[in-house]
Amino acid sequence: SLNCVEWSLLPPATEEMVARAEQLKGRFQGDPSFQYEYTEINAEDAERLFEDGKEPMIKEESRLVATIEQIDRAVGIIPQGAFVKTPLGSVRENRNFEGLSLTEAKKLSSYFHFTEPVNLKNKTLLEKADLDPSTDFLDSLEHDIPQGSWTVQLEKGGTVVVLRSLLWLGLTFYHVPKTKQYGYVYFGTGEKNLDLPFML
Repeated sequence: SLNCVEWSLLPPATEEMVARAEQLKGRFQGDPSFQYEYTEINAEDAERLFEDGKEPMIKEESRLVATIEQIDRAVGIIPQGAFVKTPLGSVRENRNFEGLSLTEAKKLSSYFHFTEPVNLKNKTLLEKADLDPSTDFLDSLEHDIPQGSWTVQLEKGGTVVVLRSLLWLGLTFYHVPKTKQYGYVYFGTGEKNLDLPFML
């Protein structure tokens, strides 16, 4: 939206958009039609772009779409048990989910990335033996690299658990223990904190 009254949907992200947006650094301009030029692009990528007949630039609208996709992939999370995997392989919302207990809600291992698992595929059969295939089919936040990229805090007198990402500053996840209430919101600059490994 340019006026906060009329809103339109963003186009879906493609792998090419994400790859091109990852090469850009700096803050957003606030103008969807603004075109970024690649100042620090390696010769191989520049040659490929020119071969495709495309100039080495990207619009801010495309960069925004790609950044939202990156944030969702990296820090879109759900509490354990909120979704279940059926024996046929489809993933559905768990209607029996009544929230995590306060003890479980304070553990980073009780939250999962809501994307295709990566680390789970690398686990041994012994490590997978203790997992419930219907609820433990996603990657846990406790194995995120770098270690310590999440903070867990209690708010409102211990009635709300809040997780904050130190990798994407501005991402806040909340869960009210013993209820179905959970969600996340991002209020940030759209820049990944690449200095995090040196800050921990």
